[in-house]
Amino acid sequence: MSLISSVANIATVGSDLIFYQFSRNKVERGDFRQFLGQYAPDKLPTGRRLREMMNCFVFCIEGWDNDPREIHLIPEIRRFYSAFHEAWPYWLYFCNLDADTLRAMVACCLSSVNTMQVDGKTRMAVTFDTMAILNFLKRHFVPMNLMCERAEMFEERIYDRSKVVFEYFGLPFDSNAHGPISPAARQ
Repeated sequence: MSLISSVANIATVGSDLIFYQFSRNKVERGDFRQFLGQYAPDKLPTGRRLREMMNCFVFCIEGWDNDPREIHLIPEIRRFYSAFHEAWPYWLYFCNLDADTLRAMVACCLSSVNTMQVDGKTRMAVTFDTMAILNFLKRHFVPMNLMCERAEMFEERIYDRSKVVFEYFGLPFDSNAHGPISPAARQ
C-alpha cells in the first residue's frame, strides 16, 4: 500500500524530519492522545525553535502494509485523519511537503476523491475537486498562521510557505496579489 510506512517513532528537531507513526490499533480506536501529549500547542516551543519545526513532520500509519487499497479508500484511516485534523489542525505548518503524505492525509478528510488506474502503472492517480481542496486550505491557513505568529516569522516567510502549500497541491498562486516582494525583486 502506498504511503504506509514501517518507520518507527523518531522525533528529532532542527533541520531533521520528525517521523510519527500511528499503530493500526490507535487508528482503529481514533487515539492520538500520545501525539497530543507531545505536540499539542501548549507543549510546543515558540520563536526560533518552533520555526525550525516547520516542514518537518512526516506522518505514517502501520498495520495496513499488505492492503492493496490506497489509504484514502480505507474507512478506518479516513475516520482517523478526519478526527486528527480536527484535534490538531496545524498540518500546513508542520507537514513536510517533500513527500506525498500530506496530500494523502488531506484526501482522507475530503468527502470525495477520484482515483484512476493508468495502464502499465502500479500506483493509482488521485484527483481532488479543486474547490474541496481550496475550502480545506482556507480553513487551515488560520491555524498555520497562528503557528507562524507564535514562531515569530516575518510576513515574507509566511507568504512563501503559503505559496509552497498552493504549489504542493497543484493550485495556482497569484504571486502579484498583495504578497511581500522578495529581496531579489526589490533590487
